[in-house]
Amino acid sequence: QVHLVESGGGLVQPGGSLRLSCAASEFTFEISWMYWVRQAPGKGLEWVSTINFLGSSTYYTDSVKGRFTISRDNAKNMLYLQMNSLKPEDTALYYCASLFREIVGPERKNKYVYDYWGQGTQVTVSS
Repeated sequence: QVHLVESGGGLVQPGGSLRLSCAASEFTFEISWMYWVRQAPGKGLEWVSTINFLGSSTYYTDSVKGRFTISRDNAKNMLYLQMNSLKPEDTALYYCASLFREIVGPERKNKYVYDYWGQGTQVTVSS
């Protein structure tokens, strides 16, 4: 069974925008905390953003604050990441992940902590 499917990645020039989507199925999306995590070439996992199950609280890593916006539509079982003012250092494979609780700190970089994990969508920022 498929639980999380990301889409929306692609090649974009520096300063451009992309909107990532994550479609959720076969689990109780509306009570799950949702996360975006990325992995740049040759590097480890980096937590990007978190949203609570209501969508009322959002959190971002410092490098994307003011540029990225996480959101969700519980009626559609969808998670989004609007990425503006993209930089080459944003190049990575972006994953969405779910968990029935909030996690903070280094634990967010451990893919085995999450209940479900998508297959990833590639974002490449280059001129």
